[in-house]
Amino acid sequence: MSYANLVDHTLLRADARKEEITKLAEEAKEFSFASVCVNPTWVSYASELLKESTVKVCTVIGFPLGANTPEVKAFETKNAIENGADEVDMVINIAALKDNNNELVERDIRAVVEAAKGKALVKVIIETCLLTDEEKVRACELSVKAGADFVKTSTGFSTGGATVEDVALMRKTVGANVGVKASGGVRNLKDLENVVSVGATRIGTSSGVKIVQGEESNTAY
Repeated sequence: MSYANLVDHTLLRADARKEEITKLAEEAKEFSFASVCVNPTWVSYASELLKESTVKVCTVIGFPLGANTPEVKAFETKNAIENGADEVDMVINIAALKDNNNELVERDIRAVVEAAKGKALVKVIIETCLLTDEEKVRACELSVKAGADFVKTSTGFSTGGATVEDVALMRKTVGANVGVKASGGVRNLKDLENVVSVGATRIGTSSGVKIVQGEESNTAY
């Protein structure tokens, strides 16, 4: 079975150069990945490269810390969509979640959802490696309440990435109608199959080519 259509082919390194983005887009077209996931500065260029293909352009909002205000995240979202983004992966306000400030967490997510409404799919990165199980559940519940399309495990830039246990918990929490994206640490086909088996419907990885070719990767994200 091919899992290529589940993969967000990802390149979010700060030092990623134009030639690498070009290669990313070419690989995404060759292997029919779901999207390329790039930093906002590359959205316009990636959109131009992929305009004749079925591959979507995904970008990140409030990345990687999630500590921007809702207003800034909303502006980032609108700007990204204007530049050609089809999907946005936003980082929640992690500190607000830990402070039990559910109102701010929901408002933060809703600001992005409303900015993207009808124009781009919204995935909410909850950064599971920094959360307790109770906090993971609450983050997922608030994401659903705010109207997000997906919840996502990780940025890939913190202390850990997706685990089977976290993906299963997230799927149980959000139910069948919201997507679950596993990202960070999915390096081979077995990793991918493990998270898909418990409910992941999208995979964020920079190892997509190696995965579909059955090779091992040492890349973290």
